[in-house]
Amino acid sequence: MPKNVIVAQSGGPSPVINSSLRGVIETCKQFPETFGAIYAGWHGIEGVLKEELLDLSVQDEEEVALLRYTPAAGSIGTCRYKLKVHQEEDFDRVIAVMKAHDIGYFFYNGGNDSMDTANKVARIAQERGLDLVAVGVPKTIDNDVGD
Repeated sequence: MPKNVIVAQSGGPSPVINSSLRGVIETCKQFPETFGAIYAGWHGIEGVLKEELLDLSVQDEEEVALLRYTPAAGSIGTCRYKLKVHQEEDFDRVIAVMKAHDIGYFFYNGGNDSMDTANKVARIAQERGLDLVAVGVPKTIDNDVGD
């Protein structure tokens, strides 16, 4: 039985952030036996916390393809909100939303802080017995990597 997906993004918009989003949507649609409905968290993890989810499954393929030319992060929004270790209410809420929507896959598009958020969600899901795959999706290649 396929599990549903939430994709969200955070941080500053980059030239390719919407292409990364497009990649997640199109890839999930190629494997309907694995991935069910594809939801977007409107404005990143804040959209997940507020349960403001957009159903990307119903988007026309041509509209999704246009993401390759769409600048910035306007398609599903972004945020700078960080999940912090002491914010137990946030973790409770994330898990509740994931359970309510039968989410088995969480893709978080962004930079370093976004990768940290994906990791935190993966860890809390594991600690609480939720079968969830959380993946950080790069929105760009950082230029601060050393030689």
